Amino acid sequence: MAVGTQLGLLLWKNFTYRRRQRIQLAIEILWPLFLFLILISVRRSHPPFKQHECHFPNKALPSAGTLPWLQGIICNMNNPCFRHPTAGEAPGVVGNFDGSIISRLLTEARQVLLRGHGQRLLRSFARLLPALRRLRDSGNQRRALPVREYLRENETFSRFLRTNTSLPPALVDELMGA
Repeated sequence: MAVGTQLGLLLWKNFTYRRRQRIQLAIEILWPLFLFLILISVRRSHPPFKQHECHFPNKALPSAGTLPWLQGIICNMNNPCFRHPTAGEAPGVVGNFDGSIISRLLTEARQVLLRGHGQRLLRSFARLLPALRRLRDSGNQRRALPVREYLRENETFSRFLRTNTSLPPALVDELMGA
């Protein structure tokens, strides 16, 4: 049997079947038209608008290292969109977080810890230790130290209260003794 004859018989059989099932034929024809009309109505109610291209800051993957990965998550949490290419869009560039707070904090911590002034750092901790002990002891005795005890002599907080606020000196003294 030739291909044309087979195709003709198949189309005749399909037509005969569809003619007998009129509801199914109507549904098969009207359902795609209905979906198409929904698309047209949505397109007319919300016309397209011009959107500039979006460049997002790069986010390092965990394989780049823990610090770049965490910085990528923390520094780009709100996922900003820029009109122009960002600093880290070049292939292979991962470390464009040099100005971030975490990088500066770790750099300064490394400088402090690796510095040869360890003795001065230990003396500073030794001066801090009595104040921490007083805090611990005041917590054990259930009595709080006044604010004045936590501050140095002639510090800027009481000076700020006396000069920049309209509080009377008696009230400033009372606040410092609270």
